[in-house]
Amino acid sequence: MSLILDHVSYSYDVGTSYKQEALKDINIVIPDGQFVGLIGHTGSGKSTLIQLLNGLLKPTSGNIYYNGQDINDSDYDRKTLRSKVGLVFQYPEHQLFEENVFKDVCFGPKNLGLDEKEVNLRAYDALEKVKLSHDYFYQSPFDLSGGQKRRVAIAGILAMKPEVFILDEPTAGLDPKGSEEILTLIKNLQKDTGMTVILVSHNMEDVASYVDRILVMNKGELKMDGSPKDVFKKTEELSNMGLRAPEVTYIVRELRKKGFPVDDSAITVSEAKETILNALYHKILNE
Repeated sequence: MSLILDHVSYSYDVGTSYKQEALKDINIVIPDGQFVGLIGHTGSGKSTLIQLLNGLLKPTSGNIYYNGQDINDSDYDRKTLRSKVGLVFQYPEHQLFEENVFKDVCFGPKNLGLDEKEVNLRAYDALEKVKLSHDYFYQSPFDLSGGQKRRVAIAGILAMKPEVFILDEPTAGLDPKGSEEILTLIKNLQKDTGMTVILVSHNMEDVASYVDRILVMNKGELKMDGSPKDVFKKTEELSNMGLRAPEVTYIVRELRKKGFPVDDSAITVSEAKETILNALYHKILNE
């Protein structure tokens, strides 16, 4: 069933002179199995929004429904919510604390009250899914590289078998190869399991390449909601919010302006490559 935000607003420091409105009347429906990108400038409300979805914060007003139930009802089981709506923070070290990797990944399923055999099976399966070498299973998570730590943090959530997986800047600080590996891993997991994925990112190239839908936040409001092509064609509106489309978008548009017959809706490197090569091919044929 879908994840629904119904007229959700949130303010920090309510009742004080420092009150700050972080979210304003947000209405979103996220169907099962969708890969959603959440973008916005710093301070746009992205982090507040994902903490609301995970039950870490409670709306100042409005309702959030998961599987048809209001997650902020007094009798709603928050423990179950956090096993079904998993959140990986931007800095994986904030989620890692056990003496070795395997124990760390066991922590979540153990807290679900599962028996030891099931806990161990889930941890092993999750570490296999994130393709972490067995050599690291019994090492301290703090001795790992940034990319390896992210894999462990992701495995810790996967071991609880979530239905919604939220990732806050999972590629921050990684080199291009590491970023591609992490995002391809997440995309494959989403396809294989059918879980919903919400990806928070400042990297427009990553968003364009992997997500089905983009939500654009600005100053606490939802400003855009559409497919990557629909959102990224609005370059002027994005610019007014301090955002940019993927760089290839500007390249193909400039080529089009100069009379080169390319598809100026290209938003990924592979799309740009294909349309430029096709244009060159037809140009050669016509000469």
